[in-house]
Amino acid sequence: MLALPPLLWAGNAVVGRLMVGQIAPLALSFFRWLFALLAVLPFTASTLWRGRDVLARHWKLLARQGFLGVTCYNSIQYVALHSTTPLKVSLITSASPVFVTLLGALLYGEAIGAAAWAGSALSVAGVAVVVTGGQLQRLASLHLARGDLMMLLAVFLWALYTWDLRRNPVALPRLSLLAAQMAWGTLLIAPLAAYERWGQGEATHWSLPVALAIGYVALLASVLAYACWGAAVARVGAQIPSYFGNLAPVFAAVLAYVFLGERIAAYHVVGAALIFAGIHVALRGRASAKVPARTGDTT
Repeated sequence: MLALPPLLWAGNAVVGRLMVGQIAPLALSFFRWLFALLAVLPFTASTLWRGRDVLARHWKLLARQGFLGVTCYNSIQYVALHSTTPLKVSLITSASPVFVTLLGALLYGEAIGAAAWAGSALSVAGVAVVVTGGQLQRLASLHLARGDLMMLLAVFLWALYTWDLRRNPVALPRLSLLAAQMAWGTLLIAPLAAYERWGQGEATHWSLPVALAIGYVALLASVLAYACWGAAVARVGAQIPSYFGNLAPVFAAVLAYVFLGERIAAYHVVGAALIFAGIHVALRGRASAKVPARTGDTT
């Protein structure tokens, strides 16, 4: 259960890249979450109905979380895949725990130890290696791929979403909370996808591969991956899954090589090593300090 979600999430990045030119990115994001929502509603509808007072009372909070975690993060990822690779997307995404740590310290005054700072520095260095293609001098002139910069923005928004979950809990079961966020996120994607289609002329070329791609990202990369991840975290805690989550770039590299013919460069390996080392250092520091690990929803 721990190995399957990162494989499915890596596949999500590869599918998003494969669908470039076949389905517009915001349309893919909209249909992904619409069908994912329809898939979970039979299991959550009764709970959501019983908790309708909670939904009404916290509608602004749920709308904000849906916007950050569903509308923004996933839509930006699909747009980014038009100008970057699935491997880069997965590597930048794998550094999200460090972005969460840094954001907590900078915006929310969370105390973090020396190990967390050291781990953050290593992971940020790894991200810099990835987005510059191993040419760090490019940082000075900001000649970075548009997709890489968009993924950095997406990870920043994901960190905001994670902190919003931690600081503003809603009294709903985990899957029901996700369904509410999906509903708001899908609703907020809809006008953006409509503008993409009729304002910018980004048409979707419907075909069996497009339908299969939507089915994959909705049912496998969303519902099944989330269910496996949640069940695994409930059984083994939050720290061990953090390590398994970092398998996503490894799977992305293999899948991109097989399906897209993309090569793995030395800077990918160096960047990945720095990111993983940083997360390892940060997690060991947190464990030694006996601070309970907390994780946000994975979408």
